[in-house]
Parts: sequence; structure tokens; C-alpha cells
Amino acid sequence: MASHKRAQLALTAFRCFTSKLAPARTPAPQPISRIPRPGPAILAHNTPKVPILSSLTSHRLGIFNSNQFLGCGAKRFYYVDQYKVRHFRPRGPRRWFENPRNVLIVVLVGSGVVITVYFGKTETVPYTKRKHVVLMSKAMEKKLGEVQFEQLKASFKGKILPAIHPDSVRVRLISQDIIQSLQRALKHEQVWSDVDYASAESGLDYEAGQNDTLAALTTEKGHGGMEGSWYKQDEILDDKWVQESRKKGHDSSTSHLDGLNWEVLVVNDPLVNAFCLPGGKIVVFTGLFKHFRTDTEIATIIGHEVGHAVARHVAEQITKNLWFAVMQLILYQFITPDLANMMSALFLRLPFSRRMEMEADYIGLLLMASAGYDPRIAPTVYEKLGKIGGESSLQNYLSTHPSGKKRAELLSQAKVMEEALTIYREVRTGLGVQGFL
Repeated sequence: MASHKRAQLALTAFRCFTSKLAPARTPAPQPISRIPRPGPAILAHNTPKVPILSSLTSHRLGIFNSNQFLGCGAKRFYYVDQYKVRHFRPRGPRRWFENPRNVLIVVLVGSGVVITVYFGKTETVPYTKRKHVVLMSKAMEKKLGEVQFEQLKASFKGKILPAIHPDSVRVRLISQDIIQSLQRALKHEQVWSDVDYASAESGLDYEAGQNDTLAALTTEKGHGGMEGSWYKQDEILDDKWVQESRKKGHDSSTSHLDGLNWEVLVVNDPLVNAFCLPGGKIVVFTGLFKHFRTDTEIATIIGHEVGHAVARHVAEQITKNLWFAVMQLILYQFITPDLANMMSALFLRLPFSRRMEMEADYIGLLLMASAGYDPRIAPTVYEKLGKIGGESSLQNYLSTHPSGKKRAELLSQAKVMEEALTIYREVRTGLGVQGFL
């Protein structure tokens, strides 16, 4: 019995001795719970010098020198979400619209810019009295038209009819009637010289090209009084235009028509088209003469194109494209680019383009009536144009131009046609219409 106790004491002493000689074991890493424990949850460990990511890296990878991964003094902290789960704070910049302060700054600055531009760049369209914002200066618009005209003459070199060609003389005389009607509407007091044919030679030196222009047409700003409400509804000719016409005086922006060198060019091409560039550059293709044989039909088309120049539609289109691009960039933050482009085209660009075409139709109708051409021919011209282009029922929604039937119906409205016929009859009887803008 005594020997058994002595043996047990010796074994216990041996175990104590060996435990002192063996190296201390590294404690096994404890599993990290995602559920926070009571107490501060700023750092994962109480050690102030070792951040939580260093500790996790040390336990999982067996690496204790955390500075080679995080750098000197680098720290990452936890944050606790609504479900009491710890997460690393995300690195990198946040999106601008996720910060309410940034959104407020953008809204305030953007509103200030829009208000400043609206009141500083708002103009009134002659004839219709529609308000529009145009950022492009009138000098730049004029220069743009001149450059495009020179480029067009270079591209159609060899196809431009000479000034003595019968078609050139015919178009020049019709254009002269249209522009002189614009002169009377603007209350111009000088006698304008005839509209002359443009030189077929192209060149970058515009001053040298002025020697080829035999007549320079200029206009002065005038006052008149025809009310319009194009901004109320898309592509609607309001009856109030006639009821309020020539009753009040209204200022319209016509200074862009001052000092224009009106030029006419006829291109021998089967294309059924015509246009008027900014700066008074009228271009007509001979393809029109195969479908429209009378002077009144040609005057309808030229009056429409001159209406674009009167209303500054090119400069307005450039301004609108700028706003549309900004809106698309905003939409890109929320929807795909393809969807944003489609929505911009269907709901902004195409409706605005059709509205401008209808406005040019109305201005051209009044111009041709004041030039002595029967305005009752205009609706048939647009119907014929629609048949030539192969219009469809979707053209009123998916095209830059309204259908010919739609344009004819709007111009055939009783009040609109009555106003044009009144101007036409006064001109035919020798009374004329002075300052009906």
C-alpha cells in the first residue's frame, strides 16, 4: 500500500517536470461569429495596435506581420447593420446620388443655370410667337450656314445648273417673291434688290466669293401682332392665332435676318428635296420639278424651307440636342443606355422635330400667301409629298416629319386657311399686308 502511494507521487512529479520542459502550445483560433457580442464593436480585438484584418490574417494564414498587407498604420473597421451583423466598411468613393448633400448641390446649381439660360437666351419666333431657347449666337449660326453651303457646292461640283438655265431663273424668281413677302412683313423701308443665283464655284475664302453674288438682301427688325400658341399642344394650330392676329403689337426676334446674303442654287439631281441653310442659302434639287410643275407648288416648298430659317430651327435643334444629351446621361445612371436612347428618340427628339416641321409649314403658308401664291394649293402639295415618300400610319410617331395627310389636315383648318386667304386676297387686290408679324 505504501509502495503504491510512493509510485503515484513519483508519476505526478514526473509529469510536472516534463510539462515545464515542453514549449507552450499556440492556442487554436476560435471561430469568429458574425453575431456581435455585447460591448463596443469598433475593433474585432482588444489589442489597440493590431487591426482586425491583421488578426484574421494571422489566424487564418499563420502570418503575424500584418504590415506587409495593410501598410503602416492602416486600419479597417467593422460596422453593424440592422440585423446586428458585422461588416467591413466599403472602400472607395460612393456614388454621387447616394449622398443627399451632393444631390442638393446639383439641384440648386442646375436650377440656377437653367433659369439664367432661359431668361437670357429666350427668343420669340416670328409669325407664331412661340418662345424658344437658343444658345447658339446668330453670328455663329450664320457662319455655320455659309460653311455648309461651301461644302455642298464642292460636293455637287459638276451638277450645279448655271444661272442662265431656265430652272435656275424660275427658282430664283419664286424665291425673290417669297423673300420680298418676308420683307414686307418685317416693315422694311428700303427697296431690296433681286435675289440672285449663287456661284457654282466653292471656296473657303468667303470674301472672294462675294463678288459672285449680284444681290445682297438685308432686313430690319419690325413689329407686328399675330398671336400663336405652339407651346400648348404638339402639332396643333390654335384658332386664337386668327382671332388675335393684327390686333396687338408683339416683339419677335428677327435680328438674325439682318444682313443676310440670300443665294439660290439648283442642283441637277433626281432627289426630291429642297432646304434653306442658315444665312439665307436656298438649295433646290431638280427632282422636285418632275412631281411639282407649277410655280405655286414650288413656292409652297420654298416658303416652307425659308420658314425654317425664319424660326432659327437649326440653332434650336442644336440647343435641344444638348439638353437631350444631358438628360440621357442622367438616365444612364438608372437604366441601360439602349433603353435611354430609345426613350429619348421616341418622346423627345422625334416629337420636337415634327413640331418644327409643322411650324415651318404654317410660316411658309403665310409667306407664299403674302407673295401672291394661292395658299389653297399647299395642302395638296404636302399630300403629294407624302405619297412620294411612301408614308405609313406610324410616320406620325416614328418619323422626323409628320405624314402628308396630317400636314394637309392641319393647314386646311378653317381659321388657318381663312387667315392665309385674307392675306392672299389683299395682296392680289393691291392692298398688301404690312407688318402682319
